[in-house]
Amino acid sequence: MRLNSLWQISDFRKLFAAAALSQLATNVSYVAVPLVAVEALDAGPGQIGALASLSTIAFLLIGLPAGAWVDRLNHRRVLITSDLCRGLLFATVPVAWWLDALTLSHLYVIVLLNGCATVFFDVGAQSFLPSLVGRDKLVQANADINTLIAAGNVAGRSAGGGLVALLTAPAVLVITAGAYVVAGLRLTGIRRISTTVPRRDTKAVSLRTQIGEGLRHVLSNTQLRALALSASVGNLGSSVINTMLPVVFVRELGLSSVALGLFWAVGGIGLLCGARCARPLARRLGYGRTLATAGLFLAPAGLLVPLVDRGPWLLLAGTGWFLCMFKMGMDNVLGVSLRQQMTPDSLLGRMNATFRFLLTGALAVGAALSGLLGELVGVQAALWVGGTFLLTAFLPLFLSPVRTLPELPEHQPHNEGA
Repeated sequence: MRLNSLWQISDFRKLFAAAALSQLATNVSYVAVPLVAVEALDAGPGQIGALASLSTIAFLLIGLPAGAWVDRLNHRRVLITSDLCRGLLFATVPVAWWLDALTLSHLYVIVLLNGCATVFFDVGAQSFLPSLVGRDKLVQANADINTLIAAGNVAGRSAGGGLVALLTAPAVLVITAGAYVVAGLRLTGIRRISTTVPRRDTKAVSLRTQIGEGLRHVLSNTQLRALALSASVGNLGSSVINTMLPVVFVRELGLSSVALGLFWAVGGIGLLCGARCARPLARRLGYGRTLATAGLFLAPAGLLVPLVDRGPWLLLAGTGWFLCMFKMGMDNVLGVSLRQQMTPDSLLGRMNATFRFLLTGALAVGAALSGLLGELVGVQAALWVGGTFLLTAFLPLFLSPVRTLPELPEHQPHNEGA
């Protein structure tokens, strides 16, 4: 009976199956795209940083208006369109490579447009979930989804490294394109098609006003603001490190793409363990204490990652990466559930867009910063900067009222003052 009614919801099972394919595509491309740039196009640290930054900068460019648009749109249709667009975009890379026409400019455009589609997919998926499973099952649903994301990190990135070694990086993107397309087609089976927005004349409200409502909801609330700041600093640190890892492994240490994929897979195992431990730890220690104080014990592990080298140093750095991702896995379950629970249905899209704007925008800034540091002071210095961000990321939550929450608060279904 452990599975209870969540897995009896047909639409959730279909969403989960499609998300599994999307995660496979995302994680294979995560390994393959920078290796295309490094191995096939001889890109340097600055160019790798630009590539990584462009892959997430869409959240800074269109993240906030996307939330207002998603609150007006059919969530199911948003997810389907996003996956199909991502599949078609990545399909152009192996075609250009086979025609001997692949360039860095082409890769830049593809990752930028893929990022735009991902903005809508991420905001739409997190806004769709509460209406799909019900508020009472949000923590369990988020735990299962984040377990899937973590498993995708393990399987997709380790498989991506092996496939690159076997097939070459551009050819591996055929798998990415196919998985996205199949995922989009799988989502067409979901029956629920309505948005979570109460039926009102949203067209009469200006886009700027709607964006402002979402920003105020997040930034004026002490708990939501702490969640956003803590996660943004953590993402900044992980992005600085991840951007330079292909250069460190392939160029600096002379290791294979398989080793890089396995290192990233270790982080995925950490995410997986953190996601699965989040609920039992929150029940045992208290919701806020688990979310806000775990970093006090796990954050120093961020300073182990820059020690990466051959031999035992690689094992030590991998241990540090595992612990950092364990903390992030717990935060993903408990933090996302808390912010969904504290947000009225009519603001879900804009709240999620505000968080994605800040969190994924931090990834873009971190990637650009990593490339700049790699060019100016060296890749090792970039890793130390990333590790320092990971060390301090827990502080906003630790110093906030979130630490005192005994359990998930009651959901407020309507806007305050409505």
